Amino acid sequence: MAQTYKYDLNALAGTGGKKAFLEEGETSFGGYWEKETCVLSLAQPYRAAFGMGERFNRVNQKGLTVETEVFEKFCNQGEVSYCPVPFFFTDGGVGLFVDTLTVVRFSFGDCIKVYIQKDSRGRLPLAYLFMGTPREILGAFTDVTGKPAAVPKWSLGPWMSANRWDTQEEAEAQLALAKRHGFPHTVMVLEAWSDEETFYRFNGGGKWKDPAAMVQKLKGEGIHLVLWQIPVLKRMGDGQAHPVQDADWAYAREHDLCIKNKDGSPYRIPEDHWFGGSLLPDFSNPETVEWWFAKRKYLLDMGVDGFKTDGGEFVLTDDVVSADGLTGLELRNAFASRYVQAYAAFAGKGRVLFSRAGYTGQQRVPIQWAGDQMSTWEEFRHVILAGLSLGLSGVPFWGFDIGGFAGALPEKELYERAVQAAAFAPVMQWHSEPVGGQFAEQFPGSGGINDRSPWNIGAFYRDEELVERLRYWFLLRMNLLPYLYQQSLVSADSGLPMMRHLALEYPQEERALLAEDCFMLGDLLVAPVLEKGKDGRKVYLPKGAWNSLWPVDVRDGQGEAAEKIRRLQGGKVWEVHCGRDRIPVFLRDGGCVALHLDESLRLGSDVGNGGDGYRRLCFVTAGPEGNYRFKDDLGNGIMVSWKDGSAETKMVSGQAACTVLPIESLL
Repeated sequence: MAQTYKYDLNALAGTGGKKAFLEEGETSFGGYWEKETCVLSLAQPYRAAFGMGERFNRVNQKGLTVETEVFEKFCNQGEVSYCPVPFFFTDGGVGLFVDTLTVVRFSFGDCIKVYIQKDSRGRLPLAYLFMGTPREILGAFTDVTGKPAAVPKWSLGPWMSANRWDTQEEAEAQLALAKRHGFPHTVMVLEAWSDEETFYRFNGGGKWKDPAAMVQKLKGEGIHLVLWQIPVLKRMGDGQAHPVQDADWAYAREHDLCIKNKDGSPYRIPEDHWFGGSLLPDFSNPETVEWWFAKRKYLLDMGVDGFKTDGGEFVLTDDVVSADGLTGLELRNAFASRYVQAYAAFAGKGRVLFSRAGYTGQQRVPIQWAGDQMSTWEEFRHVILAGLSLGLSGVPFWGFDIGGFAGALPEKELYERAVQAAAFAPVMQWHSEPVGGQFAEQFPGSGGINDRSPWNIGAFYRDEELVERLRYWFLLRMNLLPYLYQQSLVSADSGLPMMRHLALEYPQEERALLAEDCFMLGDLLVAPVLEKGKDGRKVYLPKGAWNSLWPVDVRDGQGEAAEKIRRLQGGKVWEVHCGRDRIPVFLRDGGCVALHLDESLRLGSDVGNGGDGYRRLCFVTAGPEGNYRFKDDLGNGIMVSWKDGSAETKMVSGQAACTVLPIESLL
């Protein structure tokens, strides 16, 4: 268990401006004043600094200067973040959390320095120092900021989404295409479902004939509906008017329901920003919350199961104030956080959010989405970094847009590699910007359609074999659903991410510590292929024995080759050749994976969309011995143990029949 130390930084005022908080071994932690800034100093030997929220440039932030400001950037995020978190830990066994909403600057030099401003009340925050292993530190951090909220099992199946679906006819046509091509999905996201004036009413003009009936039809097919939202009172264009929107504006201004400038006038998003000129609802005001969600309650009543809570990066000045007295010093970060927290409270248990922006405590309002990326190899690599760094910041449930969201349709190789990676990510979702979006002139489209659906990508490239290969990964995702749900329960209980950096599992191994292109999913090590034109990649396997999920060709560091093997010894780098249709995935000795398969017991078998039962519940084991505890949402609790070729299952609760398979026998 990590040791946790709490410091009130206001105490520096009575110390002559300088104080040593802790001296232990090679670690020294203290604080001092530098003009109007409080500076924390952490001196210790370290090779890596992890955390700081969702970071697209690197996982290891050593050598960089990082600011914790919620910031929106369309594609190629670089050093900015939609979801920063003022928390990090090092491989030296120390972590630091600054409990503030103000923007903080972290400088990860040889001596780590943290620069903190007073808040709008003239106060400094609390700081928490953690000492322990990476897993212990991350657990202690989420003890302070809140353990992750659990997610429903259906949210872990494949998601389908595209901005252009603005009619019931089109949405149902896409569902029919998914069924015709044999692609299971458990979530459908609709972005263009609402009018463009209020964003809470279904489109008129007959575009949505009976949305309530559509929602129930979806549920009958195992698919849950998530609707797009944005936290603005939209400013209409010059000469445009809409009676409902006009009434909303008038009511909000009359009752002081919006974020305000310090002179009392309503704050407007700057004109050069997304939704420029619009007003921001003040979610710190209970009257705002009641009014805002009263207009959306009918959506829950009809069976909507979540919201894609887009945006939130809208406070761009310090000169604003909220109803509870915060100014822009805090609201740059707090607005996004309060927005998604309000939606989470409204949605309640059993539903989900899919949020882009956030801050400390974002794990309490799952799920997080990586925002906007171009369909390029570079962006693909960056988004994997983002998922790993966010997980190292306490946020376990996260997903990205397969093959990117914007620009030209992705190359088919890029799309296929992204699908393969997403099959093992916490959320597996494809999505695309609207036809006529910001990069409309660049994408070639398929008959004017730029959906990133597997069948549209296949149609554009006239490649039916590609569609067949892609289907395998969607079917595999449904095979993995029991395992994914089990891992989600572990994350909710521990605060550890589902998509887990190797530093959390193997902190003493330098190659694991510095890896930025692979991850653990429970007992599985997943190594996405992130480069164009490669039939495999180099993979560092930590110490111990590892078992490939499928036969691969390998070459070790001395150049010796082996064909179609499954078991490798770790502690070194292997060159793994898996072909175009697979990526390196290894199950460590002593590990187990729960799968939902059909009677064929084959990976990629079709078990449909359902999560309320099993065709065959299978436990795939690796190594000469091990133990595994399984739990699902159906009341089943099963203990699996194996040793020297024999296996035993013990039913703790429930009555599900199950089969235990050693990985060598997996067809």
